[in-house]
Amino acid sequence: MLAELGGIAPAVLDDVDRLRSDLAAALTESGAQVRQIVTERFEPQGATVVAVLAESHASIHTWPEHGGMHVDVFTCGESADPVAAVRRLAERVGATDTALQVVDRGGAPRTITEPIAAGLTRRWELGRVHHVAHTGFQKVVVADTAHGVTLFCDDERQSTEHTQLTYHEALFWPGALLARKLERVLIVGSSEGVASELAVAAGATRVDHVDIDTEAVRICAEHLPYGYTPESLAAAERGAGPVHLTYGDGRRFVLDSTEQWDLILVDLPDERPDEPEAQINRLYEESFVQACADRLTAGGVLVFQAGSPAVWRDATLRSAWQRFHTVFGATGGRGVYIGCEEHEWAFLAGVREHMADPGEVAATRLAQMPARPELWDEVSLRHRLVAPLSLRRTTG
Repeated sequence: MLAELGGIAPAVLDDVDRLRSDLAAALTESGAQVRQIVTERFEPQGATVVAVLAESHASIHTWPEHGGMHVDVFTCGESADPVAAVRRLAERVGATDTALQVVDRGGAPRTITEPIAAGLTRRWELGRVHHVAHTGFQKVVVADTAHGVTLFCDDERQSTEHTQLTYHEALFWPGALLARKLERVLIVGSSEGVASELAVAAGATRVDHVDIDTEAVRICAEHLPYGYTPESLAAAERGAGPVHLTYGDGRRFVLDSTEQWDLILVDLPDERPDEPEAQINRLYEESFVQACADRLTAGGVLVFQAGSPAVWRDATLRSAWQRFHTVFGATGGRGVYIGCEEHEWAFLAGVREHMADPGEVAATRLAQMPARPELWDEVSLRHRLVAPLSLRRTTG
């Protein structure tokens, strides 16, 4: 626990005997075992107090001239509560401003700090942690959050129990409805397996699912309450049914294939323009978009997860929009924007043939489908397949 406490009387911050007593009491009340405390007062002001604990250590560094102190409490095990220790100390010293940050070091994490944009993060408080693993490709955490059971990969939220259908239906349904037929589907990524299930429900007779991270897919099947179950995953791994799961490099799978699909979905973590050497970026390059387009049937559709439309973090969406415009404009087709009820996500579909009003096409075809989405109807399709003006301006 890292904390900054402010609004404290300077006299308190310069009184090492009181600080020693207050720290010891706060730690003991929070379940820690204090073994010894060392204090040091500095001239002309300020103090440091360090407590050695059976669980690890705690420290205070004070700045009377600023009315504040920095506090670190590091504990292991379950008996001591470092958050409670800091809050009790804040009460004892009369702090009016309190800023807390939890940093997990080993064991099951209590929080995850997710990068959102430059200079901006989001902190998830975790309840029960179901699984933590380093798969060789990424760190995978499955834990309870305020959004239900949640999947994190490399500290980025990938899907949650409460919002996964919002995401996966936006990924699958508009593209499926724009496709002239829906018999063969290829899915690259999307380790949870929800997209595979949606494709089968919509009438696909063959779904090829390719994912490079075997362990991550199996973790999802075992611990997430949506998508593959261990039984359905085992069947997909055997190819015993409409879903055929291949563990391997999705980019290489597409480049080496001579087959064609009516719908190709590429569902990956976000592109990383700030990490030029990141391997994930190779699957966002124009050459890979072109390779996927070449593997489509005549009326086929390509769909990519393309980032967020929020104006403060839409750089990857703008880049993807340009790629789709270049690749599909050359065929007489176009890129189609797919909006989502949550600003976190947007998707792009590429159609190879002229389509003046994709929303109307999708809305008309919805009635012909053997299943319907829960979160999309004809009105949604007509309105959410219109790109934001800022995107439309970039391509005329």
